[in-house]
Amino acid sequence: MGVARTSPAARFLATSTVWYESSMGTPDVDAWSRELDHPLAAEMGRVREIVLGADDRVAETIKWKTPTFMYEGNIASFNPRAKAHVSLLFHTGASIPGNHTLLEGGGETARYARFDDLDDVEAKREQLEAVVRAWCAMKDGA
Repeated sequence: MGVARTSPAARFLATSTVWYESSMGTPDVDAWSRELDHPLAAEMGRVREIVLGADDRVAETIKWKTPTFMYEGNIASFNPRAKAHVSLLFHTGASIPGNHTLLEGGGETARYARFDDLDDVEAKREQLEAVVRAWCAMKDGA
């Protein structure tokens, strides 16, 4: 008899009923999330976990009325107005060293990461972690 296999996204949904239940998070972001009415709240929560878990130096707070991740400056903020996908704005994403195909946009400053569903979040996990680590290394002068 074979073992049933589930995707990482399905395992996340099975263990997480709401995205703000995170031991890595902060009370202000947890409070914000309790008020969140978003069709992709679980996906946002998984992105939050990945960003916070990518590097111990990353912190979070509420800025511009949305969760913002920081280390030696603002790394990224959610755009909760986007409802068809999770949109994570990297404020100065164009300056992050490396070739990060996760980051979209062609302007001189900002870049976006887009996640369509939990499977997409899991598929892009390593890329998201790499972007966060590249930011931290850049800020440390590495």
